Amino acid sequence: MDCASCVSRKPWDLPFVAEPKEVPALRRIVRRHLELWGLTEVSEAAQLCVTELVSNVIAHVGWGTPATLAVSMNGTYLRIEVHDPDARALPTLVHAEADGESGRGMALVDAVADRWGVLLHTDRKITWCELATNLISPGGPSGGVPAAGAAATLYAYGAARLHGSEPTVLSIAVREEVAVDVIADLLHWLQAHGHDVDEVLDRAQARFEARLGGGRGLDARTQTR
Repeated sequence: MDCASCVSRKPWDLPFVAEPKEVPALRRIVRRHLELWGLTEVSEAAQLCVTELVSNVIAHVGWGTPATLAVSMNGTYLRIEVHDPDARALPTLVHAEADGESGRGMALVDAVADRWGVLLHTDRKITWCELATNLISPGGPSGGVPAAGAAATLYAYGAARLHGSEPTVLSIAVREEVAVDVIADLLHWLQAHGHDVDEVLDRAQARFEARLGGGRGLDARTQTR
């Protein structure tokens, strides 16, 4: 397979403190990474697994436990791991009563994951699960390197808009170059997915000019948003 049609899905990990307020943030981070990886089809299941694995640490190891979330690819499977320092409190699959408020965690993981397990070390344990993806090969075609670059750049751009400071002359020049790269990579992505690049450029130009004119002349597709 041509490497130009591959996406780099490097493993990553994130330390966190096992508290309920951390769960939404961990879910968002996983969702965003899976968007970058082109694996949105398993996003909901992955977020559910993260919720239950982290909740299991909170409930059975303790609030405030230092833990780590690790996400990687195992062939064409998405692998999710939660590391914690207690090798004694083992997660178990139990039958939860219909009206019970506990006992559902690992049952949910078992229901949505293709496989799961626990690895024991002298100083910690790793509870893991794996989800099958639609990838044909580990690299997985999803629009090529330009598409991955566009997604990563847009993510960074969004973060900069939220947390950035007032632009300087230099930062404005840099942003202009980034914008050019974003446009070029998005055109690569569109072409890789069978779209007519010239037609998309014409529509984008028309939409840009319409917005400059106060929104007059927007086509029907933009009006429905």
